[in-house]
Amino acid sequence: MTPDDRAPNDLAPDDRAPDDLAPLTGPALLRGWVAPSRVVFGPIETNLGTGRALSDRHTAFYASRAAGGAGVIVTEIASVHESDWPYERAPLAASCAQRWAAVVAACRPYRSLVLAGLGHAGGQGVSAYHQRVLWAPSGVADVVTREVAYAVEQPEIDELVAGFAAAASLAVRAGCAGVELNAGQHSLLRQFLSGLTNRRSDGYGEDRGRLLREVLAAVRAAMGPVAVLGLRLCADELAPWGGITPADAAALVPSLAPLLDYLVPVRGCALSESATRPDGHTEPGFNRALCTGVRAALRGSGSAVPVVLQGSVVDPAMASSALVHRTAELVEMTRAQLADPRLVSLARAGLAERIRPATLSNQHSRVRGPENLVISDEGEPDTGYEARLPRPGGHLPAVSAPPRRVLVVGGGPAGLEAARVAALRGYRVRLVERADRLGGAARLAAALPGRTRFGLLLDWWERELARLRVDVRTGVQVGVGELDAAAGEGLRVLLCTGSRPAPPAFAVGSGVDVLPAAEFQRLLLGGGAAGLGRAVVHDPVGDWTGVGIAEQLAASGVDCALVTPDPVAGVQLSRTGDLADANARLQRAGVARELYTALCSAGDGAATLVDVHTGERRRIRCDVVVDCAQRLPDDTLWLARPHLARAGDCVAPRTVREAVLEGREWRWSL
Repeated sequence: MTPDDRAPNDLAPDDRAPDDLAPLTGPALLRGWVAPSRVVFGPIETNLGTGRALSDRHTAFYASRAAGGAGVIVTEIASVHESDWPYERAPLAASCAQRWAAVVAACRPYRSLVLAGLGHAGGQGVSAYHQRVLWAPSGVADVVTREVAYAVEQPEIDELVAGFAAAASLAVRAGCAGVELNAGQHSLLRQFLSGLTNRRSDGYGEDRGRLLREVLAAVRAAMGPVAVLGLRLCADELAPWGGITPADAAALVPSLAPLLDYLVPVRGCALSESATRPDGHTEPGFNRALCTGVRAALRGSGSAVPVVLQGSVVDPAMASSALVHRTAELVEMTRAQLADPRLVSLARAGLAERIRPATLSNQHSRVRGPENLVISDEGEPDTGYEARLPRPGGHLPAVSAPPRRVLVVGGGPAGLEAARVAALRGYRVRLVERADRLGGAARLAAALPGRTRFGLLLDWWERELARLRVDVRTGVQVGVGELDAAAGEGLRVLLCTGSRPAPPAFAVGSGVDVLPAAEFQRLLLGGGAAGLGRAVVHDPVGDWTGVGIAEQLAASGVDCALVTPDPVAGVQLSRTGDLADANARLQRAGVARELYTALCSAGDGAATLVDVHTGERRRIRCDVVVDCAQRLPDDTLWLARPHLARAGDCVAPRTVREAVLEGREWRWSL
């Protein structure tokens, strides 16, 4: 959130949620502790750490969610034993006490319950950092890294149990209300529960739930009777031939219930990692049936352990409905609170329409990987960077009257955000956009499969600009004369003119139409895809654009080939977790994938392709090429008046997050 968003008069004084959201914003009771709302912020990886410890950036990150009304905050999962180092900045519980205490102190004014996330990644870890063998129940190669772990014996199992107990005790002594143990994704505890990874013949193989019960008992004994003990449990590995099934979970949970204060059913394993935190191709709330089944098993055994609904829950109405219909007692809304930390506060004030939507793109919320990305969000670029902002509750001084005036040229994400933050600071803002609708290239991207929630974000900006009385004018072309006139009137000008297609990097002859991706999207939205003939999608970038357009063409009945120099289609989708799923969708749709291939030319009803390794050339039939190459800045106005400020794609075409960040940062020059 921007500092302006936190201004005291930004929320209505009414502290009562509307009736349909009251269940969500009301308090929850966990082992005698009162959480101020039923919204949970889960233990997401952040890469905010310093070494293997939490940092002051973690403190600011969690305090922002507490200030926004989160009822329960679970910190990033810390390894309970030094044999576990799953990613470079993964916290180690033994190094976290000081920062756990700092997080608790920062969240205390808002009454949020802070729980320490604890776990051990086991065979899904990485040996490169500590240069030791990985621990696992059996010597089975991990399906992702193919590394074979060491099958632990009783001494290591004893160390593991003791490590969980010691970490839990440390967290409680640091002031945490309790802990949440991870037996979900990236978890040695799950690996012991699963027939896919536990092939032992001893007592831990005959009774796969034995280790989990031993750990829970040891943690409860170490923490004492007052602390909260939660469990994140895989209830479906999506591998029914040998993995944990919902029926297995239903049979297991009654034996765990006496030791638990809440339970979070999740899905997925190493075979289906993307299913744990999927992108926009998966409908939000996907774990509702799973949660209902686990809750029924608990209630059938006479247990009243609260259940937490998890699974891309980003809509407050859906979350509240789950509580009303007793799908769960609490709701985890982690990515929703990355997009808008004020989610609960806004819902409580009856302002749910002002909650910034989560895109579920995973572009900036999946940070475990070699890039060591810091967690963030497309529409809320200050997520992950809260430590550089004024403390929650702070606000900027009011702008002196009369307010100065601002002209923003361009209605894409950069321009929309710039207009919003300028208006929040009290400026009179005019925004002009040459197209008939706001949104720029992001509006076209929102038409791609799995990207529809970007449209919700654009609609949110439109509502905010209307609320802030920004003078929005669409269908207006601004030239140099208009810029000079605005300057003469004393307006501060920001250019957010977006990007333009690059010229084709291949030879173009007659007999083949070549359409830039954006132009094709406009054609498709207008219903003009029928009768295109054989299409070639030229995709040298490898992001969601080429894959999405190929899917759209196939769905429209167009024979389609995707040409990429990469070893797989959509290679950049590894960052979002959609790479394998995207290629599976293309396969099912019948899209021909021309891999390790460059497009040399198009003409005379054919495209000439070249193998990037051998140089071998061949021709395939082609009537139209959709060019998904990199775009160039649309900087014509800026080149004419280079003294003016600019932001977004007209500087350099990148993702929505960079555009929003630059539009937001412009406020400091006002």
